[in-house]
Amino acid sequence: MQETRQNKIARLLQKELSVIFQEQTRTMHGVMVSVTRVRVSPDLSICTAHLSIFPSERGEEIMANINKNEKQIRYALGTRVRHQLRIIPELRFFIDDSLDYIDRIDELLKK
Repeated sequence: MQETRQNKIARLLQKELSVIFQEQTRTMHGVMVSVTRVRVSPDLSICTAHLSIFPSERGEEIMANINKNEKQIRYALGTRVRHQLRIIPELRFFIDDSLDYIDRIDELLKK
């Protein structure tokens, strides 16, 4: 039962975070941030989000900027989901480099 609630909240947070990142990166031309996976702790206090950043060369720079502005992102998330959640979870962001890994494997297989 608890796992079902975690999954519902994770989907809600993923959808809202993707909208927030889409709005913020609209001003930065040539940059796209996608929320690939969101996990929520069992007590719903910690949200772990995996982000896919394009272009991947600027990934570290954009990730540092996201971590620096984590409080504003959490506030924006809170204003969007304030009627669905009582407590807004603490946000933790990680780079999802699975697409780079797949490209590297394809490159090696072609050789």
